[in-house]
Amino acid sequence: MQIKKRILEFMKEKAYNPMTAEELMNRLDIDGPDMPAFCEALREMEREGEVILTRKKRYGIPEKMDLVTGTLQCHQRGFGFVLPRDDMYEDVYIPADGINGAMHNDRVIAKITKGRADGGRTEGEIVRILERANRRVVGTYEKSRNFGFVVPDDPRILDDIFVAREDALGAREGDKVVVEIQRWPEKRRNPEGRIIEVLGHRGDIGVDVLSIIRSYDIPEEFPAAVLHEAEALPGDIPQGELEKRADLRDMKIVTIDGADAKDLDDAVSVERLQNGNFRLGVHIADVAHYVAENSLLDKEAYRRGTSVYFLDRVIPMLPQRLSNGICSLNPKEDRLTMTVFMEIDRCGCVVDYEILESVIRTSERMTYTDVSDILEKNDPALMERYRYLLEDFKAMEELHRILSAKRTERGSIDFEFDEFKVILDEKGKPADIVKVERRTADKIIEEFMLVCNQTVAEHMYWLGVPFIYRVHEEPDMEKMEAFNAFIYNFGYSIKGIKRVHPKTLQALIAKVKGKKEERVINTLMLRSLKRARYSHESLGHYGLAATYYCHFTSPIRRYPDLVVHRILKETIKGRMNQDRAEYLRDFVERAAMQSSDRERAADEAEREVEDMKKVEYMADKVGEEFEGIVSGVTAFGLFVELYNGVEGMVRVSYMDDDFYHFDEKSYTLMGARTRKTYKIGDAVRVQVLRADTIDKKLEFTLV
Repeated sequence: MQIKKRILEFMKEKAYNPMTAEELMNRLDIDGPDMPAFCEALREMEREGEVILTRKKRYGIPEKMDLVTGTLQCHQRGFGFVLPRDDMYEDVYIPADGINGAMHNDRVIAKITKGRADGGRTEGEIVRILERANRRVVGTYEKSRNFGFVVPDDPRILDDIFVAREDALGAREGDKVVVEIQRWPEKRRNPEGRIIEVLGHRGDIGVDVLSIIRSYDIPEEFPAAVLHEAEALPGDIPQGELEKRADLRDMKIVTIDGADAKDLDDAVSVERLQNGNFRLGVHIADVAHYVAENSLLDKEAYRRGTSVYFLDRVIPMLPQRLSNGICSLNPKEDRLTMTVFMEIDRCGCVVDYEILESVIRTSERMTYTDVSDILEKNDPALMERYRYLLEDFKAMEELHRILSAKRTERGSIDFEFDEFKVILDEKGKPADIVKVERRTADKIIEEFMLVCNQTVAEHMYWLGVPFIYRVHEEPDMEKMEAFNAFIYNFGYSIKGIKRVHPKTLQALIAKVKGKKEERVINTLMLRSLKRARYSHESLGHYGLAATYYCHFTSPIRRYPDLVVHRILKETIKGRMNQDRAEYLRDFVERAAMQSSDRERAADEAEREVEDMKKVEYMADKVGEEFEGIVSGVTAFGLFVELYNGVEGMVRVSYMDDDFYHFDEKSYTLMGARTRKTYKIGDAVRVQVLRADTIDKKLEFTLV
């Protein structure tokens, strides 16, 4: 890792010119036993696209050669963008004739053909493919006379995949299949592949969700060896292990989760101290005790990265033996935990804390609904049943309000968008869509987990050991400038555009609250911010206005949390030495990237299933009229969200009362003759025109 850093720092010097490997070794004083490690590091950096090897066998960094390394994001209309590996550089537009056989999500090297100095956006062409992303593709099989082909479900995979008759695995016309690519596309040739799994016929029950699961490479079943390893774990806690830990089994500790939750990985306790402060205890399942580093369970968890929560099923990161069993903090059962005790004053500051290995026995398995009904409605039956916990719940409510006020004070950004849940019947069909209410208990647990994650992150940062942080970087200046130009139309503006403090955005949210333009401004603000991710560097969390932040509280369902626990335990036990730290520096960087990738895949898969079921819910409502709000505006039409969270499109071609032009600065469609405008946040009435459950598209027409 250190060798890589030295190489990069040397190449980034102004005076550097591309050198051979031998020249680099001489200049960096690499000799003897260090030479094999140097050569391996150089090869790895070339594979990753961090350095480029020229035809003359000389090494340099991409940015000095008008090259960009990154991930190709294709658009269904044939063009794409390379998202640079380094966030410091802007996206590069790739026209259709510059794709050169690359596919969506491939890691590539692009050559810059047109820079910003020419005006407008940076353009380029793909010159090298570093890593293929789509070895297996899900799609619909279609037959031809002499061969077949698979039409990918993902429109961003631009080419159909040709399949020889003998490689069709008996697939029929219209079957959903998984095809493994055998030959990659070239400039004028489609990819070729063989079908390895027939999922069922398009439209059959369950095939739709299964297709999405396969397309995002989400493994449903655990390998037999992994399950065997899980089953071999002891269910009882040895006495010797209990004696090593802080025994908290006599404390009043509760879990508070959704009624249908089975993987209970966090529990809480609150005490009022004599000095007026609170002692908050956050107790998290000690998954690291059971999942040993480099075990089969660990490797499988690394591969999955996260649990995936669909409407009708959960695909867990760990086998149920752990996730719902020995690691789950089930009521009145002894469980091994990692505990963070925090003393918090009346201003919401953590004035003292303690992190320790513990054993707990939760008093109750509470639900968000029951705790909220106690605190909001003084429900007599619940108050009688949980009489011995009432003061604890009141203390929790008071502490959460203090912590929330503290977070608001420092500038944390809270978006209040309505959330909806699709209710399925026993056959997996959508029966209803209901609004999800965030009540007091939900907010209590959220605040407690946030302050705990911050405390752990800051503790580890000052120890200076390798770690996985949860980061949310400052927004791009260009996006903030575009957002500022947009809100100017409504009479608002942002000062200090070069470095916008989250407090500024928080204040804007407060200004627009309850006004007609609230939705449009909040929506565009959210789109202007970066996506949170995992990193081996502590870069802060912009949205939370937090200097230090990590994920510690969900090791059953998130791999970074498991790694955080593992490193934390090593520091507690004094096992962190130089060799171990050196190994971890490389590992946490890889684990952070892998976890970010799998999180993104899980989020997209969950959203796609939800959107698909929403379209299915509307299938029998074609011809009906609904009130809605314009949620997006593009050159080709309006996106309209109904009262139940369902979103569909009004194509501009159906808006036949005028000829509409798109203004990208104000995000509006304006009629050429009538000057009638449509913008995000406008109330409209629409009629359901088409609900295509196969293509997962919902279309409206304006009424």
